[in-house]
Amino acid sequence: MSDFRGIWVALVTPFREGEVDFVALQGLVERLLADGVAGLVVCGSTGEAAALSEQEQLAVLDAVLQWAPPPQVIMGLCGNNLRELLAFQQAIQQRPLAGLLVPAPYYIRPSQSGLEAFFQTVADAATVPLVLYDIPYRTGVRIERETLRRIVRHPRIAAVKDCGGDPETTMALIADGNVAVLAGEDMQIFSSGCLGAVGAISASAHIRADLFVAMHRLLEQGDLVAARQLFYRLLPWIQVAFSEPNPAVIKAALTLEGLVADELREPMQPCSQVTQRLMQGVLAELGSRAEEVVAIDLKSA
Repeated sequence: MSDFRGIWVALVTPFREGEVDFVALQGLVERLLADGVAGLVVCGSTGEAAALSEQEQLAVLDAVLQWAPPPQVIMGLCGNNLRELLAFQQAIQQRPLAGLLVPAPYYIRPSQSGLEAFFQTVADAATVPLVLYDIPYRTGVRIERETLRRIVRHPRIAAVKDCGGDPETTMALIADGNVAVLAGEDMQIFSSGCLGAVGAISASAHIRADLFVAMHRLLEQGDLVAARQLFYRLLPWIQVAFSEPNPAVIKAALTLEGLVADELREPMQPCSQVTQRLMQGVLAELGSRAEEVVAIDLKSA
């Protein structure tokens, strides 16, 4: 069973001519694992799960499980029709997994007691650990601090992906020690790690995952100066990565690296040319892993 420590990548779903590009997906999975990420989150918001049918989501999950060990795979589970969500949960749980990433039901904005009942029901039905996804700007409902602290006492809820935007709640969850806390906002990976978060679920870590992994390891070792230096090196990329709706910029960057086609499902759109030019400059400054390997080899020659 995973302890959810480290850098987990919220995986994009590559498309080509409107269909899932499984060849590109395999290349992406293999590269990220080779870069040392703790695991992959499949069919989350970065994976455009809302634009995929349940059959497509299961096909993507099954494909990733061919290339990644089950303890390194989390599957997204999102919906506001509880009966349908529970049925899909059962289908997903027929596969071996590290866990399920579950946000509050979107759009309907339930009460705090409704949120507690929702997560209680999903957790009771879980045969794998749950990662609660606290992201009010997507769901339209805020899980209040005390509600969240009660919810995560459930024994099947193992972690929180923290996108709530409230540092006091982050600190309360870490201090309580009932769940692992994972930074969900890439801008907060360093600060959350300093507070005691065990890692992150990151979309921008598609690019230079090796540096994100190194930053996390330095944080675990207590070398805050070196970790901070890496964070500030990554910061311009993180900022541009979310300058347009995710995952448009991520896919554009991966296209530059020849890993995926620059294709999203409507109504999502590729990022603008202005952003692409800015991104190219930022990535040139960041450099590639291959360039650094060559530089190290030249120094040691």
